[in-house]
Amino acid sequence: MTLKQRKLYDTAAPNASTGIINGESSNVLNWDDVRFSWAYPLYKNMLANFWTPFEINMANDIRQYETLEAKEREAFDKIIGLLAFLDSIQTDYSMHVARYLTDSSLSALMTVLSFQEVVHNQSYSYVLSSLTTKQKQDEIFEYWKHDQVLRERNDFIAEGYERFVADPTPQTFLESIVYDVILEGLNFYSGFSFFYNLARNQKMVSTSTMINYINRDEQQHVYLFSNIFKELLNENPELNTAENHRFVRETFIRGAELEINWARHIIGDEISGINMEDLEAYIKFIANKRVNQLGVERPFEGYRQNPMRWIKVYEDVNSGKTDFFEQKSRQYTKVSDDNGFDDL
Repeated sequence: MTLKQRKLYDTAAPNASTGIINGESSNVLNWDDVRFSWAYPLYKNMLANFWTPFEINMANDIRQYETLEAKEREAFDKIIGLLAFLDSIQTDYSMHVARYLTDSSLSALMTVLSFQEVVHNQSYSYVLSSLTTKQKQDEIFEYWKHDQVLRERNDFIAEGYERFVADPTPQTFLESIVYDVILEGLNFYSGFSFFYNLARNQKMVSTSTMINYINRDEQQHVYLFSNIFKELLNENPELNTAENHRFVRETFIRGAELEINWARHIIGDEISGINMEDLEAYIKFIANKRVNQLGVERPFEGYRQNPMRWIKVYEDVNSGKTDFFEQKSRQYTKVSDDNGFDDL
């Protein structure tokens, strides 16, 4: 069965859709008459997160960039290049998804998501144009093509997306959502940890503030796609099979392996403050967390507590826009049971 594209308008259909895919909808958006109760609260939260890179003063980072250790500067450049690739294809993928979501409210949410990904990409350009020459910026944006470890990791996601784009069926759509949650909910996280580690050592605080805003957006995106995934299974029980549950677990296992390989490659044991054993456990913890959000049995035995609990202070989705990173390290590195990660 193929997926039907949402009609531009349909006078014979209700405003609230009759199904998440392959249903009927007038395509008129009335937020007081939508199919999914979680859609409007999420819309409001995504709007409340609105930000632009121009809000962030890069003056201190400009001074600090050249003083970073060589390994730190290399990791900084390559992780920015990675994030630029991920958010670039995410913008395009989300627009493909929007075509096949019958419900106009979900299409609207996907439009907001796409816009936020564009802002993320522009933020990477803003960081690099502040810190480096145009020639160096162009070089960084080419890393994803030539670094083999990075290329293997990126191809894994892109090929999953391309199968859906080339053959849009309920099955390929479901599979693409799994790759999406890996991209937005797992692939960013070793990179985020690198920037947060710099911040807790009072390095590149402005860049890390921007990363925090991006992190907050991505958590909302994962929430959106995990809800779509669960609604898809609920409305299409023929997709809710042991085989598809196994696909989720196995795909996340492979995604975690590739993320760990990348972390070893770009961070390794040379970045002060990041222990690779803890980072590998953290990646598996995040993988378990995301699979659990999809309603599927966790792929990794154990790994239900965050081994890098100091990160919670930085990636708290409810932290809001503050000058949090400008606080002294003794103020913001202390983590308690109250502000640490919940156990899964």
